[in-house]
Amino acid sequence: MGDVTTVAAPNGRRRPELAAFLRGRRARVTPADVGMPPGLRRRTPGLRREEVAQLSGVGVTWYTWLEQGRPINASPQVLDAVARTLRLDEPERAHLYHLADVPCELDREALVAEVGPEIQGIIDALDPHPAVVYNGRYDILATNPAYRDLFDIPEIRATGVRNVLWTLFTVPEPACPVLFREKELPVMVATLRSEYGRHAGEPAWESFIERLSDASPYFAELWKNGDVVPPGPRVKTFRHPAVGEIRMTSVSLSINGMPECRIVTYTPNDEESGARTATLREMREKIWA
Repeated sequence: MGDVTTVAAPNGRRRPELAAFLRGRRARVTPADVGMPPGLRRRTPGLRREEVAQLSGVGVTWYTWLEQGRPINASPQVLDAVARTLRLDEPERAHLYHLADVPCELDREALVAEVGPEIQGIIDALDPHPAVVYNGRYDILATNPAYRDLFDIPEIRATGVRNVLWTLFTVPEPACPVLFREKELPVMVATLRSEYGRHAGEPAWESFIERLSDASPYFAELWKNGDVVPPGPRVKTFRHPAVGEIRMTSVSLSINGMPECRIVTYTPNDEESGARTATLREMREKIWA
């Protein structure tokens, strides 16, 4: 199962990413996780390559070449076997498929750069609850007034970049509107990586990752971890200089006809947060009056 026939790699940047991803996932899995004795003199923190090959039913040479990022054939069946051995969850499995250049159900789509009036109308109608439209790279495609209430501060405007990751990683921490950065930012970077698998090697994506890594050593550190998670509901705590802390539940909604884009809505998580959100709206309406 699995041969060492080489193939032309259509996207050379994916192979190094594939190699790093497999090494990182292999290091997580202990012999005990797969019912094997620990053995003596183990120099690696997780499974050995030959153990992954044996458990997956593939040749040692084939798996070694796959983990080295060589351009070899990989069938869905073989990748599934490797994914099971490495205990990959669904987002990680999808990431493996993209990096190995194995076709998925959905073709890769270009990033959407703007939204139409219908989507803008939907998120405007959610006010006073903040709402935003992101693409897979966390570029900000549309916002409603309540979202701008949370994020429209001088330090963020000064960045000149309409990307929430850029904002959160580059503004001074005291000005960052999201509290508990050490908990929230790793999840966002892992969500970014789940999208990156579809775009590895594309100039716009590679440039963004490189520039943000240069601008933020913390982002660069998190990016090297290789974690992958999908978007999902979370409770986040924001801070605003006028009203204090606001606890919100975020929910991601996919948008038909806009691949890789999602509406993210925020609803207050308690009465105090709801009151503070309402206060922000009242302050805005007084300015507009």
